[in-house]
Order: sequence, then C-alpha cells, then structure tokens
Amino acid sequence: MNTSLNAARRLQDLEAAQREVADLLVIGGGVTGAGVALDAASRGLRTVLLEAHDLAFGTSRWSSKLVHGGLRYLAKGDVRLAHESAVERGILMTRTAPHLTRTLPMLFPLHADAGRFVMSGFRAGNALRIAARTPSDVLPAPRRVQRHEAMALVPGLDPAKLTGGLLSYDGQLVDDARLVVALARTAAGQGARIITRAKVVTLQGDGAEVVDTLTGTTFTVKARAVVNATGVWAGTLAPVQLRPSRGSHLVIDARSAGLTGTALTIPVPGERNRYALLLPQANGRAYLGLTDEPVDDIPDVPQVPQSDVDFLLTTASHVLQRNLTRDDVIGSYAGLRPLIESAGRTADLSRHHAVLTAPNGVITVVGGKLTTYRRMAADAVDATKLTQNPCRTKDIRLVDDRPAPTTPIAPGVTEADIVHAIQHEGALDADDVLDRRTRIGLVPEDREKAAPEIEKLLTNA
Repeated sequence: MNTSLNAARRLQDLEAAQREVADLLVIGGGVTGAGVALDAASRGLRTVLLEAHDLAFGTSRWSSKLVHGGLRYLAKGDVRLAHESAVERGILMTRTAPHLTRTLPMLFPLHADAGRFVMSGFRAGNALRIAARTPSDVLPAPRRVQRHEAMALVPGLDPAKLTGGLLSYDGQLVDDARLVVALARTAAGQGARIITRAKVVTLQGDGAEVVDTLTGTTFTVKARAVVNATGVWAGTLAPVQLRPSRGSHLVIDARSAGLTGTALTIPVPGERNRYALLLPQANGRAYLGLTDEPVDDIPDVPQVPQSDVDFLLTTASHVLQRNLTRDDVIGSYAGLRPLIESAGRTADLSRHHAVLTAPNGVITVVGGKLTTYRRMAADAVDATKLTQNPCRTKDIRLVDDRPAPTTPIAPGVTEADIVHAIQHEGALDADDVLDRRTRIGLVPEDREKAAPEIEKLLTNA
C-alpha cells in the first residue's frame, strides 16, 4: 500500500486518469473531497480526485483546529446534529486519527453568579460524550474549579471579580491541513488517484474538462459518477445557493496572553450563546477566534479585516489581566464556511450538510463542518449508487508517519518535516510547505526566515 504523494506520482496519476474511465470523479481537495475519495476507494471504486490548487488550499486549513462535540447545536435544540458531531469526534479521537488529535482542556471563567446555565450545557455535552461511547480517559467529565485552580490553569486571567471556572474538554486537531493530507494519502493507499493543480473548466455527470495549471495542457477525465466537493466554490460548478460566512482568527504568542495548555472560552459581551476561543498550540502560539460574518465575495485566500481584529482583541481583553492590542498580533487567517442558503443570521444557520443532484447528474455535497466530514463523504458516495458495499471509513486508521526531528527551520518544524512533505505529502512548491504541510506561513516573520531554506530543500529533493 503506497501512501506517498509527490511530483512523480502526480504525473503517473495524471496520465492514467486520462486513459481510464473512473468509477467516481471527485472535485475538491479539502477535507470533504479527500474524505469522499477515501470512502469511495475503500469500497473498491476506481477513484480520481482533482484539486485546482493544493490539498487543504481552501476552508479546510482555516478552521479553529477543533474536533467539536456538538454542544453549540445542542443549545439550539438540534439533538441529531449534536449527537452526530459527538459520535464523529469519538471516531476521530479513538479510532481513525488518535495520532492527529489530542484532548484539549477548556476553561470558562466565572464572575459573580454567572455560569449556572453554562454548566448545565456542559453536563448535557458530557451526556452526548457518554452516548457516543467516547471514554472518559479521552474526554473527562466537566467540573467546577475554584479561583486558585482557574488561575493556575490560565495564569493570564484577570483575578478581579474572578470566582472560579468551569473546566470542560473537547478534541483538538494537531492541524486541520495535516488531517486533509492524511486523508488524501490514505485514499492513495487504497488506490485513489490524487491530482493537484488540476482546474476543472467544465463539469458534467460523466466527467470533466480540466487544465493542468503546471503546464497549461487541457485534458479530459471520464467517470461513471461525479461528486462536487468544492465547499464555498460549489456554486461555480453546480446550481447551489450558499451564504458564506467568514470566520477570522488571530495568531498571538501564548505567553503574551498568559496561556499555557488550557484553552479559554470567552463570552462575547452583550451576546447570548456566542463565545470567542483562545486556543493554545503545540509550538507556543495561540489562535484567537472566532468571528461569524456574512460575505458576498469568495476570494481564493480570504483576508482578516481590521474590524474582526478589533472585535477579537476587545473580547479577549475582557477576561485577561492585560489588554491585548494589535501589537500582540503576529499573524492572522480567515476561512469561509459554506453555509446553505436560508433566512436569518449566518451565525444561526444550520451546520447540517446536504447532498444534491443537478439535472446534468453532478452530485454536490455541501454544508456541514470539519468534524462530520466522514458522514458527509459516506452520504455522497451512497448517492452515486455505484456500489452496494457499505462505508468502511470508521475502521480505517489514517496514515501519519512523521519523521524524526532534525535541524530546526521554524517553531515546531525541522528540515526533516520539509523533506517529508516533498517526498511523501504531495508538496510541489514552497507555498505548499509554508502554508499547508506546516503552518510557518501564518506568521509573516517566520515565513520570511524559512522560505530560503525551504527553496533549497525543494531544489535538492
């Protein structure tokens, strides 16, 4: 089982995809598309995945890096989606990707009598965890902590008016882009052809006209069925109405916020059931998010507006000893959620997914969220009616053979990681390495320092 993706294999897969008729053609190399490719290939279907840019180029690399248990949906009365999220979180953390996930303690700071209803929600979330059969040694039950313990968990908290905290647990991805790459590599190991830099020009239910953006050559891929899994760009290939929502995050030094290994859940002043998150990362950084703003334009790489920066800094500063300012921001990123069109605020729209079939036969899977990608993929493959074989992906462990560390390149990244990305993870240029196989590119200063060394390693690969 060869799970390596690289320039040589891409060329082989590109040539084979033009000769053969695939069972299933998947458009989009994000978490959903990679999940569809793995699901289909593991059921014995000849599968080709085409991605216009790189794996995890779009929304899938811009998440909060959390594996949610569905507590937010439970608060809105959506028990089915909450249960689905809890089940899928458990599968990721205990079966398919325990090496790509970790347990994240999350503290909700308490002031005066606040928090009674929040604790009720945490207990309901723990009931979901039990129903999903996720062990308590993976996700412990929530509990109330005293003031001194809250300060020990998050030393940067403002002690004024702090009475204690509510400690809960959720799942955290090592990295969302790494999850996508692992899915694609695992799919390749099952026989799927994974082809990046392949931009679809026209799409029909029996194939696509495609441009190889590395050479400018146009080619055709034929297939018995086609799945459009391009997220917020789905409407450019199929008649789908979406209302994209921007989620912004700021990158800060965890020490500047007094953050150690415990995340902070921060109530947004004046809002009900809306929170910001301050999330520690393994490399000493922290991500502060999350906004939820409707957008009209869908750029390839969304930017974080100053209004989002100020909103997040102000919200976090309400509970911290020191006010965070723009000087504390060392990087930022924003992603667009592919929400299905309906009335109301984007923050209130359902995170359910939909599988839709266009008159030309193209099947589009859209909506949903990262945690439930596997269910989305299974529903999409089922909709093709290509096979009676059931979904197998809950029992397939994702590949992730990380190399031993060598010479440091950036915080948490060494030369061995770069070489591995080029030889086995499908990275074709420096941006692939900087922005997706690693997250060096999130901090411009780190990017500038690391780019020359990465270019040398690419040249010598």
